[in-house]
Amino acid sequence: MSEDKKVAEKKVAEKKVAEKKVAEKKVAEKKVAEKKVAEKKVSDKSLQSVISPHVTEKATMVADKFNQVIFKVRKSATKMQVKEAIETMFKVDVKAVNLSNVKGKTKKASRNTMGKRADWKKAYVSIKAGQEINFTGE
Repeated sequence: MSEDKKVAEKKVAEKKVAEKKVAEKKVAEKKVAEKKVAEKKVSDKSLQSVISPHVTEKATMVADKFNQVIFKVRKSATKMQVKEAIETMFKVDVKAVNLSNVKGKTKKASRNTMGKRADWKKAYVSIKAGQEINFTGE
């Protein structure tokens, strides 16, 4: 009988240890989930990276054909900053972001001098199927 009690006590102790491990694992998973939520906060710099939508004939054609939207962004903007800004501002899922530098045109400023428009950066933002960005605010 004493051996049976020892075996039973041993099993109870093993169960308690297993339950503690499960509880610790759940707490660790909650901390990881909270960290991910905390990391989702968008910085001001990324929100300021998007200047305006670039609406042209080519932009509307690209929007219809490839489900992309074109934005003017800051020269220093990165793909991740543009993605975060678009996702938070318009509440859509961004599939990909492509950036291109646009050179400013040289224009005649006066009779004898040539001027140059500023260089800028363009972002092609691909949006997941079934979603769209509405600029009219409706």
